[in-house]
Parts: sequence; C-alpha cells; structure tokens
Amino acid sequence: MARGIRFSSDPAELDRPRVHAWLSEDAYWALGRPREVQDAAIEGSRNYGAYDEATGAQLGYARVVTDGVTFAWLCDVIVGPDARGRGVGVGLVEFVLADLDPLGLKRIALATGDAHGLYERFGFEPLSNPEQWMVRGVNAVERTP
Repeated sequence: MARGIRFSSDPAELDRPRVHAWLSEDAYWALGRPREVQDAAIEGSRNYGAYDEATGAQLGYARVVTDGVTFAWLCDVIVGPDARGRGVGVGLVEFVLADLDPLGLKRIALATGDAHGLYERFGFEPLSNPEQWMVRGVNAVERTP
C-alpha cells in the first residue's frame, strides 16, 4: 500500500463536502450531482476513504453497491487532484477488494472511461459477452469528453 496513507471503511470518517466536490465538479460520470443525491448514495453503499496519515485529510474515495453475497458494483472511485500520482488510487482499490474478498462475491463490476490500466492490475477485464449486459438510463461512460 502507499506510504503515508491510511485506508478506512468507516463512513463516519468521510469528508462528505470534499467527496461531493470531487465528484460533482471533477468526475465526468457525476458532474453536477446534487449533494443530497451523493449523501443518499453514501447511505446506501459501502464506503471507503484514503487519508493522509500526517494531516488526516481525505485523499480519495470509493463506494461499492452490493448485496453482500453474489454481486458488487465498484463505483465513484476518485482521488483528489492534489493527491494524484502518489499511489492513492492503487492503494484504495487494493483496500476495497481486500475488504470485499471475504464475502466470496461471484462478480464485481465497474465502468470506466479512462482507468482501464488501473483496474486490469486487479484482474478486471472487458466483458467477454457484452451483448448479454444491458443498461437502463444514462450510460455515463459514453459521455466521456
């Protein structure tokens, strides 16, 4: 894991205003997301944070939507602009997957428009049968600039 960074799954530690700002202002998939929507998403998900050990400042965030038995969706993975390049994202994904591992989930899905290399390090791969998957609603990954 990255040096000088602490990872946690305690939602009480989240800097919710900071997480909301990152997602609603910097994340192509969540631009303009209202704060109340983000708070509701946090309440309905497993949440993960990366924190600077020296200052306690939050450096990154991820959440997982899951039934806790068969399936999980890893989403809203983001590293604050000032913390990028320090291994925060790699450490955060590693921490999340280690936390989920004891659940014995059959499948963990995610969508990304630009971080394929990061997730491939952890065994994620393109769908072998994408024609079997469908989506209803906005397909955020297709909105990449």
